[in-house]
Amino acid sequence: MSTNPNNPKRQFPLEHTRNIGISAHIDAGKTTLTERILFYTGMIHKIGEVHDGAATTDWMEQEKERGITITSAAVTASWKQLPTEGVYKMFEGINHRVNIIDTPGHVDFTAEVERSLRVLDGVILVYCGVAGVQPQSETVWRQATKYKVPRMAFVNKMDRTGANFDRSGHPEQTRGSCLSDSDSDWC
Repeated sequence: MSTNPNNPKRQFPLEHTRNIGISAHIDAGKTTLTERILFYTGMIHKIGEVHDGAATTDWMEQEKERGITITSAAVTASWKQLPTEGVYKMFEGINHRVNIIDTPGHVDFTAEVERSLRVLDGVILVYCGVAGVQPQSETVWRQATKYKVPRMAFVNKMDRTGANFDRSGHPEQTRGSCLSDSDSDWC
């Protein structure tokens, strides 16, 4: 077998494989989001809840007992663009592998998040619609800037009392548009 990473016999060539991280402050809903992605892509048949100790990526006993992520966990989902009448899609019908890395949110595990960022093609930063930007969210944003990792904001928990997207405090809104990789902390 060839050592070429793009060997034609490879199930998912590297150009169709992405490593996407999910990061945020503790209790923003990172593991819950990961669980939903796995369910809706058909990778798991039942959604596991963090508070029940049944989340796929919380595999350590301590994580199950405490309801927090301690180590980054990688899981895989697959994605294929389906045809839509009258719409051109660049990757229509091509299988893609998406490796999802669920990272810890507690400040004690900041180094674990930073290690994960080094291998990511992009990161989804999860913000709580009620609490907004919290200290660890800002830390993760700065770490992503350091490693030039593209970011996407996801405001979670919008169904909760007191949630308000316009006041959620996500950096793109409160600090101006941040679509480039400049050297500032927020863009």
